[in-house]
Amino acid sequence: QVQLVESGGGLVQAGGSLRLSCVASGSIFSINAMGWYRQAPGKQRELVAHITSGGTTNYADSVKGRFTISGLNAKNTVYLQMNSLKPEDTAVYYCNAETPWKYWGQGTQVTVSS
Repeated sequence: QVQLVESGGGLVQAGGSLRLSCVASGSIFSINAMGWYRQAPGKQRELVAHITSGGTTNYADSVKGRFTISGLNAKNTVYLQMNSLKPEDTAVYYCNAETPWKYWGQGTQVTVSS
């Protein structure tokens, strides 16, 4: 079992920055990769950024060049640095951990005002 707790969400003006954190506990040795997903009202949950235990990263086209995922070296904490935020980035952001199974955090709200 892996437990995930996100933090760092909030309200920010367009063009601003936020840094999300996700702390993993439990069977962290079994984590192969972690990621950040988001879900806006009325939309499906989508992948934002992903990082493997080997350090390989992957981003949604909509956030490339603006968001950076990091951490996971100690398999305990992963970060999402979000710069140049846009109103369309408004969503609930969820942390995800991959073992043979997928685990989810409770989500943290990010609201970007225009």
